[in-house]
Amino acid sequence: METTVFGMNEAQLTEFGMSWGLAGLILFIVFIVGNLAWKSKAGKTGTFALFLALTLGMVGFLAKLVIQHYLNIQ
Repeated sequence: METTVFGMNEAQLTEFGMSWGLAGLILFIVFIVGNLAWKSKAGKTGTFALFLALTLGMVGFLAKLVIQHYLNIQ
């Protein structure tokens, strides 16, 4: 008998977490960086620098997903 959590098996739960959970986390990070730029009154250049520095790893991860989807690699 296969163990389920919330009616999903392990593969389904992992897929859900990697799509919706990660998307929610990315949106939350963008909100935090935007709030940091707003509260520090960083200006346009400072806001760009904050977003560039603090979200660069996230952009790389998203680029990897887009490239995999484009090349149809799973």
